[in-house]
Amino acid sequence: MSATDLAAVIVAGCSVVAVVLLAVALVALVRTLRALRDVATLMRTETAPVLDDLRDTVEAANYEIMRLDGLVSTAESVTGTVDSASRLAYIAMANPVIKGVAFASGTAKAARRLRTRKVDG
Repeated sequence: MSATDLAAVIVAGCSVVAVVLLAVALVALVRTLRALRDVATLMRTETAPVLDDLRDTVEAANYEIMRLDGLVSTAESVTGTVDSASRLAYIAMANPVIKGVAFASGTAKAARRLRTRKVDG
């Protein structure tokens, strides 16, 4: 056997080993791809109902937000009405009340002066 024949046998042996290693790697890759496909199918079947529930929850939350917006608008309207009414009541009552208090104060002073004059006289 010559050096060329020996080299050819070694190259052939290395080629067989390389082909076997590539076949093992290809089998592992195929198994991994099958497992990945199974996981993707499982996720698709299990996440679809979850997404439907999530969609229903978001719609319910949107409805509640719209209701709350209506309540806040109503509260703002009531606040504006009460503010206007209290301002009107203040305007309507402030002057007569001030005059009434001034009259009562003046009357009290006059009564005190009359009492002090009667006591002195």
